[in-house]
Amino acid sequence: MRRDRRPYFIRRIQDAYVRFYTQRFLVPAFDEVGAGLSVTSPRDLEIFGGNIRVGCHAHIHAARGNMTRLCTWTTDGREGRISIGDYVLISPGTHIVASESISIGSNTMFASGCYISDSDWHDTYDRTRELEKHAPIVIGDNAWLGVRVIVGKGVTIGENSIIGAGSVVTKDIPANCIAAGNPARVVRALDPAMPLRKRAELFREPERMARDMDNLMRYILRENTIGGWLRSVFSPTRND
Repeated sequence: MRRDRRPYFIRRIQDAYVRFYTQRFLVPAFDEVGAGLSVTSPRDLEIFGGNIRVGCHAHIHAARGNMTRLCTWTTDGREGRISIGDYVLISPGTHIVASESISIGSNTMFASGCYISDSDWHDTYDRTRELEKHAPIVIGDNAWLGVRVIVGKGVTIGENSIIGAGSVVTKDIPANCIAAGNPARVVRALDPAMPLRKRAELFREPERMARDMDNLMRYILRENTIGGWLRSVFSPTRND
């Protein structure tokens, strides 16, 4: 598909269904969820287990064939916990799985395919039990994890830090730096003289932002017709 052929009113109907599905089937799965939760492809978001909390204006993206998962497990009577702050962005294919505790600060961003787990899930010698192979993960405010980053048990990532694509984080990463590699190591510090703009700034006027996005969508789809959309669905051409 080269462009969105849906008429504006079809897009509005589909968006309304996504909001209904999110409120009816996903919101009750959280122990706590803030206002403004936005989910794309909600059927491809799995929320499993208790003690999962998310703040306001979280954007959680999934995609067909690329599920996003937030899961906690109960092991030896201990139930895992996931706490996600405000204004967090989670991209398709990201898996966050807790045996003990995973805490994610506000304004943090996860690119596609990240894997965050606070446990090895099996002991080195006793492959039938987890034993002590678990430790809490803390990801600070305004961190940014690139595509397919892996974060292992017991790791703390400091605020504002960036983890390069494909990195494997096995040790703590300090605040205000860029780290990359396997295992991830600090490659340089952020410039303290440069101001940092956080995702929270996008939501200072959420109602105005929603109106602006709706007007933009109306403009982009203004020439689409129901006939052209149906033709693109059932008999697409190279121009679709």
